[in-house]
Amino acid sequence: MFKSFCAGLLIVMSLLVTSCATGVTGLQSYVNTSKGYEFLYPNGWIPVNLGTSARKAVDVVFRDLVERTENLSVIINDVPDGKTLEDLGSPSEVGYRLLKAINNNPEGEREAEFIRAEARENKDKKYYLLEYEEELPEQGTRHNIASVAVSRGKIFTFNLSTPEKRWDTVKDAFEVAVKSFTVR
Repeated sequence: MFKSFCAGLLIVMSLLVTSCATGVTGLQSYVNTSKGYEFLYPNGWIPVNLGTSARKAVDVVFRDLVERTENLSVIINDVPDGKTLEDLGSPSEVGYRLLKAINNNPEGEREAEFIRAEARENKDKKYYLLEYEEELPEQGTRHNIASVAVSRGKIFTFNLSTPEKRWDTVKDAFEVAVKSFTVR
C-alpha cells in the first residue's frame, strides 16, 4: 500500500514539476511514426480532414475547436540528395526564402514580415525557429511561428498560426509546442 502511494505521489510531483518548468499546461502529444516526426499541440485542437484536394506536401493540420482560425500544420517536401539544413542556408536565409515564397504566392494577396530566426539543436539534429507576421486580406494580421528541420532527404516545416490579437494569450504554449517538434 505504501509503495503504491509513493509511486502515485512521485507521478503527481513529476507532472507538477514538468508543468512548472515549462510554465505551460494543457498540451497533448502527436506522433507520426511512419513519417518520423512528433510534436505537442494545445488541448482542444482537432485534426482537420484534408480531403483529396489538399496539397500533397501538407501532411497534417490541426485547428482550435473554439478559435477556428488558430491552427498548426506539418509540411513535408523533398530536398536535394545529401543536403542538410545548414546547406540550405542560415536561419535568416531560410526564413527570408520562406517569406519570399509567401509574398510571391499567386493565389492571393499576402504580405509577410520577418520577426526572428534562430537555430537550436535537439538530439544531434539542427532546427531553425522562424517567427513572422502575415497580412491576409480577409483575416487581418496573423502571427506565425515555425520549426524547420531536414531528415532523410526531406524538409519538415511545423507551423503554428494565430490571429495577432491572440498572440499574447497563446505565445507561451506556441513556443513550447514549436520547440517540441522533432524529426527522426
